[in-house]
Amino acid sequence: MAKSREDHCHGLRCMDAGDLDPLVTEFTRHLTVLGHKSLTVSGYDAAARHLAQWLTLAKIAVADIDDGVADRFARHRCRCPGIRRERSVSAKYVRRVRRFIEFLGERGIVQRKPKPALPTPHRRVVEFQDCVTELTIDRHGRMVMRLLPALGIRPRSWNAQLIRDVIIAETKRVSLAYVKTMTMALRGYLRFLSARGLCRAGLDQAVPIIPQWRLSSLPRYIRSSDVETLIATCDQTTATGVRDRAILLLLARLGLRAGDILSLRLTDVDWQQATLSVRGKGRRETRLPLPQDAGDALLAYLDQARPHVADVRIFFMSNAPIRPLTGSSAVSDVVRSAIRKAGIPVPSNGANLLRHSAATAMLRGGATLDTVGAVLRHRSPDMTAHYAKVDVTMLLQIAQPWPGDA
Repeated sequence: MAKSREDHCHGLRCMDAGDLDPLVTEFTRHLTVLGHKSLTVSGYDAAARHLAQWLTLAKIAVADIDDGVADRFARHRCRCPGIRRERSVSAKYVRRVRRFIEFLGERGIVQRKPKPALPTPHRRVVEFQDCVTELTIDRHGRMVMRLLPALGIRPRSWNAQLIRDVIIAETKRVSLAYVKTMTMALRGYLRFLSARGLCRAGLDQAVPIIPQWRLSSLPRYIRSSDVETLIATCDQTTATGVRDRAILLLLARLGLRAGDILSLRLTDVDWQQATLSVRGKGRRETRLPLPQDAGDALLAYLDQARPHVADVRIFFMSNAPIRPLTGSSAVSDVVRSAIRKAGIPVPSNGANLLRHSAATAMLRGGATLDTVGAVLRHRSPDMTAHYAKVDVTMLLQIAQPWPGDA
């Protein structure tokens, strides 16, 4: 049985992009700017040209490219240059082709597949979000939206039993800590509705209290010597090592959160005053002193390892495609990598480990709780007092005899 023209790509003509040649060139230039190596770029170039040639043979217009066309290309068998036997294209090759199709979609050449529509928040939830601080808008809005299917969309019909039943049902699905935050969101929403006469007054009192001892656990930290061991694992002959050392020192010396690292901008560093501006929870800006070693490591990263991009954010991924670090997990991955290389036992392996360790070291070094709280930017003194529990010597001095003790 004769093969159709779309089933074969023969000889060097398979690499002829035809009318798509300018776009293939733009595509490879785009990949180069993102930091991909020349070998990788040439692979994408070959895949894009192969697709262009196959589209011509199959008589498919560029504007008609969709997921179905990509699937047809993935199934077709061809004889590419240098390959004598007929074969199917590899999964890796198909992924490169789909990347080129995504590129065409980003530039409006082909129609992009619409993303699944997110549930539209109820109008009252949107109004409620307008009354909430910026930090909690998204989280509390999502939590209330999660509860609405069980509560119903008619707040005037809600009663205390329904409120309790819905929250108790949630305790069987998610952690108590999550439900505790959920109850905060629901109480706020009920007060909001009550103030507008949309539900019964005082219904927020029906939200059950989730029992949880506040600050009951000990802070998870490691000794100062172990912190230095983690920092020493960074290979300063590589761009990744230079970047990771700067991140680890900022976490360890200033007790920064992962989010602080992600949001740092070039304009946040005042080299003349040796300070670093940090925007924490609630977007409150605090200017912290920049220690010498952390400042040196940050300068080394900016001079030697940071990609040359027109972006004010400081920390970027080391591997292509070049993009800013996003998500707290990216910062925690840096800490986890150092822990793995150091081979030391740790109570936790996220970015907060170094924040807790910094607070503990400051306290044991003689810093007051007020000083530690100022550096960590705690809103409540109770949060800072949490770290006092790790200083057993100090606690023994103030501990009172307990009736019945031997």
